[in-house]
Order: sequence, then structure tokens, then C-alpha cells
Amino acid sequence: MGDKKSCGREAERRLPRPSFQLSDFRLSAFSKDCMPTLSSLLQHPYLLAALGGAVGSVGRVIMTNLVSRWTGDSFPFGTIAVNVTGAVLMGVLAGFGDTEPGRLLFTPPTRTFLMIGVLGGYTTFSAFSLQTFLLLEQGNIMGAVLNVFLSFLLCILGIWIGFTVVRAF
Repeated sequence: MGDKKSCGREAERRLPRPSFQLSDFRLSAFSKDCMPTLSSLLQHPYLLAALGGAVGSVGRVIMTNLVSRWTGDSFPFGTIAVNVTGAVLMGVLAGFGDTEPGRLLFTPPTRTFLMIGVLGGYTTFSAFSLQTFLLLEQGNIMGAVLNVFLSFLLCILGIWIGFTVVRAF
């Protein structure tokens, strides 16, 4: 048992480091007398990625619905718009760093929230893949090829635009 100040630091030290092993995230790392503080939890990469993913997912639904109202639902322009705007945003965020994307401007927790969480939840590569498959299944080979071509070309262009904007200022 320790005082509140050392308890918070102790809990922060015992937070699992980011990895891909579920066994690393266990509540048993905290003693009954020393639970993590809210501020230490808000620095945890898993929580930051999850919160950012929620924000990005809501943004994806909003953008897709807006574009679909304008273009209709016969072609996945909403998904293309989400992927392209996500690529531009990723390019802008990554363009602030010289050696590692986003490193100079953002702290590691901020990068996790924005680049992994928000943009990971916002962009929709799995939706793109499904929509391309469905276009092929419907016999719309030209639509599937157009979807692949526009998505890849415009997303790479979006990353370049983001970097160019940052470098111009």
C-alpha cells in the first residue's frame, strides 16, 4: 500500500505496453489498493485507439451518408470519399514529422489517438474490398476496376497532397 502519488505512478508503470498479445492486458496488474488514475488510463494506447476509432467510425458514417445523398447508392462514391479524405488527413498528420510520421508535432499518445484510432476507424479498406467484390459478383467488372483504380490512385494522391500542404508552410 502506498500514498496516492506513488500509487498513481506505480499503476502507470504497471500498465501493459502496446503489443498484439491479449495476455498483456490484464486487470491483475493493479493491486486492490492501487488502481490506475483516470489520467494514466487516458494515456493507455489501447484506450486511445479505441476512443479514436469510435470518433473515426462516426465520421465515416456521416461522410458516407453525405456523399451518398449527393451521388446515390449505385456506386460506392461514399467509401472512395472517406478513403481519399482519410488519406489526405493522414498525409497532413504524417507530413509534420521528418524522421517518423507525425513524430515532431505529436506525442506518442496523440499519434495513437489520431493516426491509428481516428483515421483507422474512419478509413474503410474492408468496406472497399467488400464493395469491389460485390461489384464483381454482380458482373459489373468495369465498376469494380474503376473502384480499385480510383481508390488506390486518389488515396496515394491524397497522401501526397497532405505532405505537400505541410511542406508548403
